[in-house]
Amino acid sequence: MTIREASLEDIPQIQTVRNSVKENILSDPALVTDADCEEFLFTRGKGWVSETESRIVGFSIVDLKENNIWALFLHPDFENLGIGRKLHDIMLDWYFEQTREDVWPGTRAATFYKKSGWSETGTHGNEIRFEMSYNNWKNRKQ
Repeated sequence: MTIREASLEDIPQIQTVRNSVKENILSDPALVTDADCEEFLFTRGKGWVSETESRIVGFSIVDLKENNIWALFLHPDFENLGIGRKLHDIMLDWYFEQTREDVWPGTRAATFYKKSGWSETGTHGNEIRFEMSYNNWKNRKQ
């Protein structure tokens, strides 16, 4: 299992993983386009993929413009193996090297974020809003 920065060539497999999930299913897969992925990966932020035998099984993308975790998804066959946590940690390490602004995930994966030390700060639309501060992240890592 390898975790590396996402490349433009990874977008088709990223889309495959995104559309394989059992939670936070897109009502219409066309709502998240390849162009959206490219913009969030290379213009607005950065992303990472987890790969095994040339197959992407998970990915994470953070958005510096909106200080948001844009994506953190695993193929269902690779859940509960610690891959999501590794993608999460690499993403937050990079994010807090770029800025000290709090970051929040647009998520339905509340249990994961609570276990990862995020603070519940209210709601965003129909979802719980969580935030991670620079200080909380750095203190957690010590």
